[in-house]
Amino acid sequence: MFDHYYRKDIAWGGKTLTLETGKIARQADGAVMARLGDTIVLCTVVGARSVKPGQDFFPLTVNYQEKAFAAGKIPGGFFKREGRPSEAETLISRLIDRPIRPLFPEGFRNEVQVIATVLSHDMENSPDIVALVGCSAALTLSGIPFFGPVAAARVAYIDGQYVLNPTLEQIKTTQLDLVVAGTAEGVLMVESEAHELSEEVMLGAVTFGHQSFQAVIEGIIDLAEKAAKEPWALPEADPAVAALKAKLAEIGSAPIAAAYKETQKLVRQGKVGEAKKAILAQLSEDEAAMAKGLLKELEADVVRNAILDTGIRIDGRDTKTVRPIVAEAGVLPRAHGSALFTRGETQALCVATLGTGQDEQIIDQLAGEYRENFMLHYNFPPYSVNETGRMGSPGRREIGHGKLAWRAIKPLLPEKTAFPYTMRVVSEITESNGSSSMATVCGTSLSLMDAGAPLKRPCAGIAMGLIKEDKGFAVLSDILGDEDHLGDMDFKVAGTEQGITALQMDIKITSITPEIMKIALEQAKGGRLHILGEMAKGLSGARSDVAGNAPKITVINVPKDKIREVIGTGGKVIRDIVETTGTKIDIEDDGTIKIASTSPEATQAAIDRIKGITAEAEVGSIYNGTVVKTADFGAFVNFLGAKDGLVHISELANERVAKTTDIVKQGDKVKVKVLGFDDRGKVKLSMRVVDQATGADISDQVGARRPPREGGEGGEGEGEFRRERSERRPRRDRD
Repeated sequence: MFDHYYRKDIAWGGKTLTLETGKIARQADGAVMARLGDTIVLCTVVGARSVKPGQDFFPLTVNYQEKAFAAGKIPGGFFKREGRPSEAETLISRLIDRPIRPLFPEGFRNEVQVIATVLSHDMENSPDIVALVGCSAALTLSGIPFFGPVAAARVAYIDGQYVLNPTLEQIKTTQLDLVVAGTAEGVLMVESEAHELSEEVMLGAVTFGHQSFQAVIEGIIDLAEKAAKEPWALPEADPAVAALKAKLAEIGSAPIAAAYKETQKLVRQGKVGEAKKAILAQLSEDEAAMAKGLLKELEADVVRNAILDTGIRIDGRDTKTVRPIVAEAGVLPRAHGSALFTRGETQALCVATLGTGQDEQIIDQLAGEYRENFMLHYNFPPYSVNETGRMGSPGRREIGHGKLAWRAIKPLLPEKTAFPYTMRVVSEITESNGSSSMATVCGTSLSLMDAGAPLKRPCAGIAMGLIKEDKGFAVLSDILGDEDHLGDMDFKVAGTEQGITALQMDIKITSITPEIMKIALEQAKGGRLHILGEMAKGLSGARSDVAGNAPKITVINVPKDKIREVIGTGGKVIRDIVETTGTKIDIEDDGTIKIASTSPEATQAAIDRIKGITAEAEVGSIYNGTVVKTADFGAFVNFLGAKDGLVHISELANERVAKTTDIVKQGDKVKVKVLGFDDRGKVKLSMRVVDQATGADISDQVGARRPPREGGEGGEGEGEFRRERSERRPRRDRD
């Protein structure tokens, strides 16, 4: 039945990567089942056979989706089915999209949809790398024009050694989590989080990963030789288009170059728009219809060649200079921490908020559920680029930019034991002309320090660009928006003065060389150190304390066996403490208790309540107490949180006491001294040896306890109680 079934096993890093085709999803243009260990991802590709009229862009969509059954789970929520993509699914969709997008031929406009579905997860091998390899294989087999294949690898750095495709357990101990993707010739994409590693270590990791996945590329090619479908015809070059390009270069190069001499973004955009209108006015109606896309190419040629020929960029800078920077902290009076970071015409307003453990984000993934105490949310409103547009939930770009900044800051956060707060930063991009994600890194670092979070060191980020032609190349520091759109590379580096914490690279050409990457890293380091110096003018380190309106968290520890007493039956005790003191309280399984409040008095009241519950009564100590019950033989007094003790009738007063209620009644506030414990561990208390007005110990004044009175060892009242209880007990017949 499966006449066209093919399988390729690839030995890869001590494991076997298996690629299968021809058995599942046979109606797709390309379908590959990729397997590493027991992690399995179904990757499919479908391309439209025709182009929609008037379409002038390449509509590629990549959707990565995780099915709960892959981990033997049932989805949560009311509907019990997978819903909108999670943040992780969105990020992995972008991870797959970025290295494959540059490999489609120029001018190809057919819609292509790539879907990767996780069918099995072994909790050891991450499915994102498997999905990326599987999608590359499916594209290579589909016949759709694609200049691949590509492959990818994850690289860890553990104990000074690079580790290929580490397990999920190894990732917990690594200093580096780097994903690199590319072709046999070079690297196309890098995504990473690092613990202040050097440029040499980072470049070595990229090179190690690129070399390691060459066997995968060869395996995909072997599979394609057996199973690939007939290739689609490439778009044919239109002679009329070539002629029009030559005409546009002749009449349009000079006005476009003149417009790009304007250094201010909005003014420059206006002049470029006017130049285009003047150029179009010189064309026929048919030529004008074809010229819109070609004018964009003309812009790129003019700008790129000007940079390569003169070394001077659009805004007048050389290739290494960073735009002017203004860093301000504490700009919002009621925020726990805030910063305004401005670099040229890019500006980020970053606001930090401190919360408690109750504010942690609960994240449910295939590999399991965990809690996150640091969140970074990036917003890009349309006004930041002088546009109107949709306002709603964040798109893929916003999620991706926010995650990149999150990765840059995460390794620098203090340990929870030293700073037990949940931290959320919101970055509002108020202006944008190049690398708002790196402005977010800088602003986030400043806002957290302004909030009192003791980061290990301040963190800054810079975006690098590339212009590469046959006659040479130029690496650009701190790229503008236009340089990003018209250039060949978006290379973002974030870190401290001691090393790199995040690296992201996207290439728009087929690949770049290690030489270019090395130059970009070295140039980025100089720019990063300069930005850190400018940031220090606004704030050089964390504030000595958190803001006055931020919750102050006090951490205490109680014995594990006392946690149940603090919580109480059904949470009754802890709820009462929270309600009466107005604090927030988090209790962990190891006995750590975090008390949060803006009021020191409320915090102390909660601490006193908890210590009262967990403290052990000490013989000879005097406590304040409340009478909770009276009996013929004495009074029960609550004196230490939830602890009760018995004040025997003989210990109520120095004189003879006929009835307990002659001395105390329920609800009375009294002072008691701990005399000891009975055989069952119950506390024996005394009131008669304590001055009820001052709380002073007067044992030496009243003398030793008098001998028990008639009626039993413990005194008359207790003897009567015992006799009464004995009389109530049913008698047993004796032989």
